[in-house]
This record gives sequence, C-alpha cells and structure tokens, in this order.
Amino acid sequence: MKISLEIRTALLVLTGITLFAFGFNYLKSNDLLIRDGIYYAQYENTEGMVVGTPVTINGFQVGSVEKISLLPNNTHLMVRFRVERQYEFSKNSVARIYESGFIGGKSLAVVPALDQAPNAQSGDTLQSVIAPGFTQLVNDKLSPLQEKIESMVNHADSVLIAFNNVFDTSAQAELNKSITHLSSALGAIDNISQQINQSLQSEDGGLNQTINNLAVITNDLKQTTATLSEADLSSLIQNLHQTSSSLADITNQIQSGEGTLGQLVANDSLYVALHQTNTALQLLLDDLRNNPKRYVHFSLFGKKQVPYESSDEGE
Repeated sequence: MKISLEIRTALLVLTGITLFAFGFNYLKSNDLLIRDGIYYAQYENTEGMVVGTPVTINGFQVGSVEKISLLPNNTHLMVRFRVERQYEFSKNSVARIYESGFIGGKSLAVVPALDQAPNAQSGDTLQSVIAPGFTQLVNDKLSPLQEKIESMVNHADSVLIAFNNVFDTSAQAELNKSITHLSSALGAIDNISQQINQSLQSEDGGLNQTINNLAVITNDLKQTTATLSEADLSSLIQNLHQTSSSLADITNQIQSGEGTLGQLVANDSLYVALHQTNTALQLLLDDLRNNPKRYVHFSLFGKKQVPYESSDEGE
C-alpha cells in the first residue's frame, strides 16, 4: 500500500510542529513529558525576573517560572511556576525572589516551612517575599553614612562661619602677629640649640669644661667613698657607742646623787652654807665701812679699847 504524497507531507508537518513545541518548551525549561505541580505567587514587583527563571529549594533547581502576568488592578504581578512533583513542601512555605549574584539576575526560591501543615497541592498560591538585593543593602548602609557626612560638612561650614564672625580683622591681625612671634621664638630656640651643640663639640667651650669638672668631682667623690669604705668604721662606731654609754652612766649617777658632783646637784646644803657665809661677810664689810675705829686703832699715848656694838644697818 502506497502512502500518498499528501499524507506524507501532512505527517512531516505534524512531526515538525510536535518537535517545535517540544523544543520551544524545552528552551523555556518546561518538559512536556513530565507532569509537574503548578504553583502561584503574587508580588508587587518581580525585580526583573523573566520566564524560565530557575526555581530552587535550598539552592537546588527543582523547576522554573512558566508565566508572569499583570493582574487586572495593575498593582500586582502573578507569577506561575512549576515544581517537580517528587519535591514536597508545606502549604505555608514561602516563594522568595532573591538576587542570585552580582550579574546573575533574579531567581525564585521556595523556602519550605518546617511545620506540620499539609503539603502544598498543585494550583495553590504560596506566600511571597522579596529578599533585599546587594544594591539595596549597599544603599541601606550608605544612606546613613551619607547623612552623617552631610551633617559633618554642614557642621564644619557652620564652624567656619562662626570662626570668621568671631575673628574680625583686628583679631586676625593679632593672630598673625602671635604666629610671627612664635616663629621668632622657635628660631631663637634653634639658635640656642646650635650654640649648645657648638659648645659641646668645642674642647674650650664652657659646657665642655663644666662637664669635665663634673667628671673630676665625680672621680674625687668615688675615691673618697673608696677611702671611707676601706677605713675601720666599725671600731670607730664601737668607740662612739662606748663613749655614749659612759656619758649615760655618769648622767644617771649625777641624777641619783652619787659622788661629789651628784651631791652638789642633788643636795642644797653647800648652797645654804655658801649663802650664809656670803651674808656674814657682807655684814662684816658693812660694819668695817661704817665703824672703822673698831678695827683700826692709832694713838701715840694709847687709848682704851672701845667695846664692840652691833650696828642696825647691817641687820
């Protein structure tokens, strides 16, 4: 039985159409021979995600995005994606759009919910979330820093304005004058440093001679210290100790009234006797001065001796 040319042409066209459909869906990451679960997620912004974007679970690809459509209210986007039926997850799982790399674009990840809820069924709509991308994270970190820098610049500008307002022309002139004086003082200090350096380097310099004299004095002190260390200081200290002990014994004896010096210090009998003798001698001298005739007699023919009469003046 011969197949007509028309039938062969029709079979060839149908085969071509079938292969084209398989190829097109394969390029779209859709395998017509495998029946996968179809799931949905609703977003305000799909962040540039396109049809064919891989769907992953814990980084492992389990499906792909089939369709992205704009809802009638024009405020949200509905994403339809497929997941191979062998991979099961809770209906409370989250479909998260994340940035797969710096230049890798966006990807869709199913984050399984570790709970006891029933598994998601084909046709369910999962919860959706958009993870912040690298650019957003950088902007979130740089925005506060930018605000701080702007605040610092404004503050610095305010300080400069206040500085200009406070330091008028006369104040600025005084400040310049002070800076000039400070420069002169630093020059003088540098001059003195050079003179000191020259004096130290010169053998005839005053500082050099002073240092040499100090070295001689230090050497003499060293020799004196060596001489004292060689001297018999222990015997000298022992003699001083014995002398001090003897003086302490003598002082104790004097205070206790022992010996002649102790009697003189402790007993006042000698003082009383000396006082009485002094008083009697004073009376005798007074009587001799007032009545010399009682003690001196001068007569050519002799004269009867006058008896002694006590005088009231000496009493």
